[in-house]
Amino acid sequence: MSKSFLFISLFMLSISLLYAQDQDGFPVQVSIKNGTIEGNYDTRTGIQKYFGIPFAKPPVGDLRWRAPQPIDNWSGVRETKTFGPRPVQKLIWGDMNSRSNGVNEDCLYLNVWTPASRNTQELPVLVYFFGGGFVAGDASEPRYDGENMAKEGIVVVTVNYRLNVFGFLAHPELSAEAGYKASGNYGLLDQALGLQWVHDNIAAFGGDPSKVTIAGESAGSISVSYQMASPLSKDFIAGAIGESGAGVTALSPVSLEDAEKAGVEFLEKFGIKNIAEARKLPTRDIYEMYNEMGRFGFPVVLDGYLLPKSLTEIFNAGEQAKVPLLLGWNTQENPAAAFMQGLEFTKANFIKKVKEAYPDDYEEVLNLYPHETAEQVAYSAMDLAGDRFISYSTWKWFDLHRQNSDHPVYRYLYAKLRPPLVDETLEAGLAGGTSRRASDAPPRPKDLGAPHAAEIEYAMGNLDRIKEFAWTADDYKTSQTMFKFFANFIKTGNPNGEGLPDWPKVNRDDDMPPVMRIDTVSKVIKAPNDTRYRFHDRFYGNEKK
Repeated sequence: MSKSFLFISLFMLSISLLYAQDQDGFPVQVSIKNGTIEGNYDTRTGIQKYFGIPFAKPPVGDLRWRAPQPIDNWSGVRETKTFGPRPVQKLIWGDMNSRSNGVNEDCLYLNVWTPASRNTQELPVLVYFFGGGFVAGDASEPRYDGENMAKEGIVVVTVNYRLNVFGFLAHPELSAEAGYKASGNYGLLDQALGLQWVHDNIAAFGGDPSKVTIAGESAGSISVSYQMASPLSKDFIAGAIGESGAGVTALSPVSLEDAEKAGVEFLEKFGIKNIAEARKLPTRDIYEMYNEMGRFGFPVVLDGYLLPKSLTEIFNAGEQAKVPLLLGWNTQENPAAAFMQGLEFTKANFIKKVKEAYPDDYEEVLNLYPHETAEQVAYSAMDLAGDRFISYSTWKWFDLHRQNSDHPVYRYLYAKLRPPLVDETLEAGLAGGTSRRASDAPPRPKDLGAPHAAEIEYAMGNLDRIKEFAWTADDYKTSQTMFKFFANFIKTGNPNGEGLPDWPKVNRDDDMPPVMRIDTVSKVIKAPNDTRYRFHDRFYGNEKK
């Protein structure tokens, strides 16, 4: 079969599938605060879908690098049947399988899946923030699709927000013009406005604005921690789910002064005289300059507005959203090689790297991470790399909330190893998606645990939408368990339910708290390694005095 014939065949198949989907649905309209929108009612599933709903004015022109502005009202009917553009970004971790309508600064759109009938009211709501390090990702990715969760009686919303230089640039001129006298954090402010939109409009979709659970993974989880802490958002939240990440060490905030310096450096490097000139530049110029600079995004800012203080200060003062919290992390948040940096997995090399990373505390670290054999080194290097990357920060969020709230906290450890890729010429990326592996590249080391971001499609019940992996019955069994845990928590603030292993909440002062280990057979264990996190709490200076 020729390549051209194969391409034409696949193209015609995709068209026929789209046509078949249209045949199984009919237009449905709903009136929201700003006007009337039209989505699709899927008669196969009973789920209504509204994609690409604008929730803010396009942040372009004079609105580039400003807090998002509420969308203007419109007359007539606005069609919302396709995903809006994703935020401007470079594909850093391979193809994240976006279904969005291109890439554009005009990206502030959200999507709604609802099971509501014409008389349904007060359904629980899930608002999910995508991950990607605040530099990549978008709300249309199949792994975040809300249809299967909506079948459980939940209204699901996914939200776009600005990224990298477009979403986090701070600068003295930007701070001077803002009413709150700070700059940066535009991506987080987009999320906050999205939550305001949900509060104001979700009843039109059968949702209850007082039953909104926010969730996310990686940067999305970090976003959840920030929105829990923010005075702009905390009153719109009834529950929170965090998957691998909190703004404690990973993507933690810097001072406004430091953030502004980074912005000044960016403009000066490319000879841009002021913000007014920068706002006149086309998207291409800003995008290329950002990529040429080689930065991994711009930092979150202690702006005195969205984030008046650090997370540890806000939670220790009891000023966060006092809501049920479910959170956890994966067994391989970072591969062992990330810590060993090319060295062989030997005892001597592990000691060498530990001494480099912890010159004053290496003896304590070596006692916490076994390293006598090559196998122990491999697992300990993986654990240490993950702890330093994101596991400790998530643990700290867990500990802060259980110590400073009377609401239940549930903790998990995700351990299911992924099956092989269907296409062996591909390799999985750190934050999801896949990329083509060079033909002369050495084989990628075998995963020793569940990689970062691997749990998303399991938790959202979306294995069937991710075609890259050769899913097995064990994968679907694991997904069913995690999916039900999440759905129950969204509905009631408690993950427990019929047919599931019992998941006890955590006590405030338990040194070995119960942890739900999620795998083919999920079960509760006593946390065996919290001494590692208490060490890092001291190491990073976050221990409560």
